[in-house]
Amino acid sequence: MQSCGRWWGRLAARGAAQHLRPAAAAGGPRRQQQRWGGGEATRCIEQLLPRHDDFCRRHIGPREREKREMLRAVGVQSVEELMDKTIPASIRLRRPLRMDDHVGNIYEALKICETFHNILQWSMLVTQYTPYQPEVSQGRLESLLNYQTMVCDITGMDVANASLLDEGTAAAEAMQLCHRHNKRRKFYIDARCHPQTIAVVQTRANYTGVITELKLPHEMDFSGKDVSGVLFQYPDTEGKVEDFSELIERAHQNGTLACCATDLLALCILKPPGEFGVDVVLGSSQRFGVPLCYGGPHAAFFAVKENLVRMMPGRMVGVTRDASGKEVYRLALQTREQHIRRDKATSNICTAQALLANMAAMYGVYHGSDGLKDIARRVHNATLILAEGLRRAGHKLHHDLFFDTLTVTCGCSVKEVLDRAALRKINVRIYSDGRLGVSLDETVNEKDLDDILWIFGCESSAVSEQQIMQGHGGQLYLFHRNFFAYHCLSPLENLTTKRSCLQSFLLQHLRILFVCMFKPISWKEFANIHPFVPLDQAQGYQQLFKDLEKDLCEITGYDKISFQPNSGAQGEYAGLAAIKAYLNAKGERHRSVSVNSCLGRNWGNGHVSGLTYVPGMMVFLFCVDKHKENLAAIMITYPSTNGVFEEEIGDVCDLIHKHGGQVYLDGANMNAQVGLCRPGDYGSDVSHLNLHKTFCIPHGGGGPGMGPIGVKNHLAPYLPTHPVIKIQMDKDACPLGTVSAAPWGSSAILPISWVYIKTMGAKGLKHASEIAILNANYMAKRLEKHYKILFRGVRGYVAHEFILDTRPFKKTANIEAVDLAKRLQDYGYQYKEDECLLDGGLTFQKCQSRL
Repeated sequence: MQSCGRWWGRLAARGAAQHLRPAAAAGGPRRQQQRWGGGEATRCIEQLLPRHDDFCRRHIGPREREKREMLRAVGVQSVEELMDKTIPASIRLRRPLRMDDHVGNIYEALKICETFHNILQWSMLVTQYTPYQPEVSQGRLESLLNYQTMVCDITGMDVANASLLDEGTAAAEAMQLCHRHNKRRKFYIDARCHPQTIAVVQTRANYTGVITELKLPHEMDFSGKDVSGVLFQYPDTEGKVEDFSELIERAHQNGTLACCATDLLALCILKPPGEFGVDVVLGSSQRFGVPLCYGGPHAAFFAVKENLVRMMPGRMVGVTRDASGKEVYRLALQTREQHIRRDKATSNICTAQALLANMAAMYGVYHGSDGLKDIARRVHNATLILAEGLRRAGHKLHHDLFFDTLTVTCGCSVKEVLDRAALRKINVRIYSDGRLGVSLDETVNEKDLDDILWIFGCESSAVSEQQIMQGHGGQLYLFHRNFFAYHCLSPLENLTTKRSCLQSFLLQHLRILFVCMFKPISWKEFANIHPFVPLDQAQGYQQLFKDLEKDLCEITGYDKISFQPNSGAQGEYAGLAAIKAYLNAKGERHRSVSVNSCLGRNWGNGHVSGLTYVPGMMVFLFCVDKHKENLAAIMITYPSTNGVFEEEIGDVCDLIHKHGGQVYLDGANMNAQVGLCRPGDYGSDVSHLNLHKTFCIPHGGGGPGMGPIGVKNHLAPYLPTHPVIKIQMDKDACPLGTVSAAPWGSSAILPISWVYIKTMGAKGLKHASEIAILNANYMAKRLEKHYKILFRGVRGYVAHEFILDTRPFKKTANIEAVDLAKRLQDYGYQYKEDECLLDGGLTFQKCQSRL
């Protein structure tokens, strides 16, 4: 077993910098290669001696005896018969998935080793769903409240939310907030913002009717009172620290909101934006204890003035009191209100980055006010030492005021500097005009500084260049008591354990698999790599993306996959934007109507992708016929949110195509289809895939998620691109723009899905879907004598979920759906209040886990 485990360790060691190899070619001991290489003798032995540690067997809960009992209760002889009676014959996939590189054993794919007390790997923090039910989420909610408090204290703002997806999308949300606030269409962007941030904002603006203009502050004219907001970076992308007070005053005099993208660590010694009068402050909290992760996952922060709190996107944790007067935590504002608000939804954001926000919060708890200031001063002092050395070596620095970043015009050959950098394996930023950029962080030591000075031809060392200066700017004060009470490891562990133990029912269901599956994120080979390094330094990631795209295309029936969307909501937005870009390219800009029969967040996504939604759940044919001349798309969830495989899905897709529209299929319920049917086969043009649902990425209490989109060939030219790292596309590509700050979204969690697919294999993935459907039908059968099952397929079976009608209990016992749901919590079960039934209903979803 030990030798098997070493394979994944070697694979990970090569993963970031070299090629990620499939198991059969890993180059391990001869004994491994014989076992993985196949051969008739090997297959016979494996049939006679089934391994107890087979991943599929461990992952899927019910054993053979239990499956037989469940099938008997449902009234069928086999799983295959149940699938035939549940899924329409016209869309059934009658061949095995064509997938290779099946590993089968978790130990062969993942080295099981000692688990450190790492928030990123703790089962009680990574497995739970979004904390809509505060009774079972007090620990996580308190930690998220710590995050909000920390952000408010550091930025000097009134209110912060519990995180957004990344800095780029947070900036786009700020632009939309400004537009909603004063209904003006023009939005200024300081040209010195980060290029990926500018690209994400511009893309969002293209589909929402906002006009963006890149200008420097002195060029911005607000006198026409037609500018909704202005976005600037502090410090900017070149490292310059500037006083924006005059810009903000001019903007406010003309009714324009001021938005500041900033760095939390820099604000530990710089004057906070709140003291400048800024209206919205945003950025990434990655520097607070979260690895670079080749671009993500990272939690964005978003803070506003008090008067804008109702327009703030995302969710916010608040403090209230329970029936006994005890202080408790709950979601005070949340994007789930979009299910009610629909076209008035404030955002398309459905989940955020709760796990990463918790990490950043604990980083702040651990270091406290003084610790954070010390770290910031250390970074700044190291930059001052480097700056002095560069000046003495004859180089020109473009800015006198900076925090951790220097922009340099070389006094010698740029090629010579870059060649030296390559020898030391150090990347520097190369601007289009030949300037070079260098950024430091708290990990930089004396040797690192000596290496950088040598790269730039400075003969002296860091020690000889030391002329330490005091940090610039004002003081930082953190008022919350937690930022003073837990500054050493043991009390912090106690705090974290206390918080996690409050996730009461989770401790009853801990699984080593989740810990192991999450482990790759924390390995330095996956975690400590910058998202903008040259592609030849990230060949392992590139090979992983290629492998995963191939497998997901085979599973879904699509032709291309984009991994840039870093949540399901972002995937939905990207898919709809691709449809809109495709129609525009065909000269059909008038097609802007989408018939919606999906979830509430679709309304927000329709707005941000430039589509007008009409509800079509009950009057589908009427809506399609009415809007056929302007029809852009239909949005379908399949199996439907009613828990049914609708028989007419192929006919619906054909009808939409006949009228010139496209079919967007919500991939949220893909876990009922893998290996059984494929959206790309029965007529869908594009889907997003919730990797945190179907492909084993833990929910993290509301993030990280991942929402890559699969498309058919005709939509492939319109997939997202990136302004910094050029994503390989066909020469005739017309990309829709940029939807996330990192080129491949939250790259570091993709290894989890890669491992899951390789260890399950084609048969295991199909069996997982079959058991999800079996579980749901078994539960429905057991409950049908006591509750009405509201929806069933034509042959009387449900998909992987079903809805119980609880409305009769209101008359007979004055009990409503929420009462039953709260009682389920007492027994350790979360619930989902059905979005389709405003007057009561409970949805039960079953995966492949043990009942």
